[in-house]
Amino acid sequence: MDKKFRTKLRSMAQTIDAIGQVGKGGISENQIESFKQAIEKRELIKITVLNNSDETASEISTQLASLMGAEVVCVIGHKVVLYKRSTKENVKHIEL
Repeated sequence: MDKKFRTKLRSMAQTIDAIGQVGKGGISENQIESFKQAIEKRELIKITVLNNSDETASEISTQLASLMGAEVVCVIGHKVVLYKRSTKENVKHIEL
């Protein structure tokens, strides 16, 4: 992902709401499945890491990206933004 595309994704992420939260229990299998379904439909998702989480937002972002095959767009405070190009044809793809 080049710098221009990452910048566009970051600006798009400002307007979307977080679709889920990761808390003290860490990342569950159900959360991973729900995040995978959401990223397949939207290509860009935002996740909130709660204050009571045992791990930092950076650690959570790395774990989620590897589990979902996604790329970390940015981590700002307790928010994680992930991107993965959808394999579905009926999804409007994010382009430059």
